[in-house]
Amino acid sequence: MKHLQLFFESIGRQTFGVCLSCALLSCLTGCVAKGHNGHSGSNGETPSLSDAFEGKFFIGAAINLAQIYERDTASVNIIKKHFNAIVPENCMKSMFLQPAEGKFFFDDADRFVAFGERYGKFVTGHTLIWHSQTPRWFFVDSAGQDVSREVMIERMRSHITATVSRYRGRIRGWDVVNEAVEDDGSLRNSKFLQIIGEDYLPLAFEFAHAADPDAQLYYNDYSMAIPAKRDGVVRLVKSLQEAGVRIDGVGMQGHLNMDFPCVEEFEKSLLAFAGLGVKIMITELDLSVLPSPRQSAGAEVSQTFEYQQSLNPYADGLLAAVEKQWNERMSAFFDLFLKHRDKITRVTLWGVSDGDSWKNDWPVPGRTDYPLLFDRKYKLKELTIDN
Repeated sequence: MKHLQLFFESIGRQTFGVCLSCALLSCLTGCVAKGHNGHSGSNGETPSLSDAFEGKFFIGAAINLAQIYERDTASVNIIKKHFNAIVPENCMKSMFLQPAEGKFFFDDADRFVAFGERYGKFVTGHTLIWHSQTPRWFFVDSAGQDVSREVMIERMRSHITATVSRYRGRIRGWDVVNEAVEDDGSLRNSKFLQIIGEDYLPLAFEFAHAADPDAQLYYNDYSMAIPAKRDGVVRLVKSLQEAGVRIDGVGMQGHLNMDFPCVEEFEKSLLAFAGLGVKIMITELDLSVLPSPRQSAGAEVSQTFEYQQSLNPYADGLLAAVEKQWNERMSAFFDLFLKHRDKITRVTLWGVSDGDSWKNDWPVPGRTDYPLLFDRKYKLKELTIDN
């Protein structure tokens, strides 16, 4: 085991605090740490996370509009230096892309893709079909009644085709369907399922593939360590494969807290999905230190709870003991990712720094959380990696 603080002290203090990337290069490869220019870390430049994980998997971040338009310069500098993959936090969800039928708004998405191209990032589109953040018009007619199956299929086809074809050859992978499986393994009773039936799932993948045959196509979901949900996702992927539908990967959302999930169950799911012959991506990774107001540890955005001071214990700063526990738990998951680097293609944080994380406002608005690798001062946190 190499302790990052000791390694950090051996190379001197750099811009972002404890240098996770330097230690990773040392403990993973035994090589001299290198920066972007290919020279040793001794030149004073802090090596990047993307350098540290080179040859293992992409390391990415979800980015927001302030970062896409480069207004948040501190975050942009981190993205440019440390991450080699990006995904849009919100601007490619259907409520933003097509707020009214046939009226597309691509400005923010265009800027996101251009950002990725300008800085040489692996660009993933998120997300084409999702029960949440889909505009109401998608499902109803002028009288407010559910549309027919045929109309619903055409609306889905039109949205997917317009979106994917616009970025054909530029967006390299798509979260085609997001969060379609419940924690008990059953299919979510969404409007897509109610109106179209179970075949909305293969249809979504078929429409995306037709719009860009070279793009990678993914299924993405949360709480993937729950055994029943694991089994449900396995059934879903197998059903697509048996129908001859292209699916390239499974995105395992990493919305973690301090007691869920256990690393062992997460690993079981990772292995189960990889056993289907698809690649695994760790998506939406964050680790909340805050108490949960509910037993479920999912990421259903419709579930919100009233603010209570007892649910916001670290408003004035994180206790040293809790920070240490956070570091150890996040380190354990990175150990797992590195152990299975032959199966994992990408690890993406859901945000850049603690200050812009969605976990400050979900599921309880107005809290102060510390879930990401970079703190509110844009300093890299201290982890200990075994692999």
